[in-house]
Amino acid sequence: MRSILHLRFVLPPGSDADLPEELRRLLENITPQVQMIEPDSAVLDLTGAHSYFHQDARGLTELIQLRALAYFGVSSAAGAASTRMLAAMACALTPTGLRLVIEDSPEAVRGFLRPRPVRELPGVGPRTAATLTDYGLHTVGDVADVPQLTVQRLLGARPGRILHERAHGHDTTPVDPAPTPASISSEHRFDRDELDPAQHRRALLALADVLGARLRSSDQIAAGMTLTVRYADASSTRRSRTLSEATQHTVLLARTAYTLYDSLGLQRARVRDITLRADALRSEDRAARQLTLDSSDDKPLAIEAVADRARARYGRDLLYPAALAVGRRAATGAAGL
Repeated sequence: MRSILHLRFVLPPGSDADLPEELRRLLENITPQVQMIEPDSAVLDLTGAHSYFHQDARGLTELIQLRALAYFGVSSAAGAASTRMLAAMACALTPTGLRLVIEDSPEAVRGFLRPRPVRELPGVGPRTAATLTDYGLHTVGDVADVPQLTVQRLLGARPGRILHERAHGHDTTPVDPAPTPASISSEHRFDRDELDPAQHRRALLALADVLGARLRSSDQIAAGMTLTVRYADASSTRRSRTLSEATQHTVLLARTAYTLYDSLGLQRARVRDITLRADALRSEDRAARQLTLDSSDDKPLAIEAVADRARARYGRDLLYPAALAVGRRAATGAAGL
């Protein structure tokens, strides 16, 4: 049986750009099966390391966390289980400095999975969650208890089969040591723990604006996006999505960011900071085809091109999305888009 560890590091502000690679080398001293997930996470296959170190999953996890803290001053949260899905879910629920190990037994897997909200399963977005809850399937256990054919009738053959398997804890995704495609990220830290969803969405728009500008200035496009929300209690939640088509446009990045945020189903959450990451970057000239846009996108994209030229000449604060104008107009005297 496999033994998978998912780690989420808390990288110090302004840390050395080489720190992720140094962490990789530290992890590879435990097992060669290390997959870094930029900017701050890693997945390890510990299956072959147990006998070498004479440690179980909990012991190896404690050893790795201690070494990262001792050598680099980097604290971490960790989840360990028999599959990548379970390890990632466990890590997402674990505060920094702690670890959650799901024992390799059907009882332990069911005990962890069944009470979880169905939206926490990988691949369950807001629309899928709404469909399932409309039929009374609120938890992972609810989905596991109904026949697979029933879930397939609700979601479609392939999505229904995959979701039903995940509800039973089944996941065969391997740990891939190949280098992770390049990514860029931007973070917004609130002045105080923020309850207002409108402020959360304004932060998302600002982050998408920054990422879009960076992508266009470097002639890159992003094929995926990851949203990380950290809360007042130091816990965090992460959601990722592959874009239907790679893009560098702020309006499209912002739409995906809003979708990821909505999938969290936050209700009066005290949010401390939000990080938005553009994943799987590639050169724009390597795009398989140009993005097809409906007419409603023409105006914002035309304005975006003008804004890029103006910003390049006069600075970023000259033009920005109108939704971000509150609190900035008096300070900058600039005009919103």
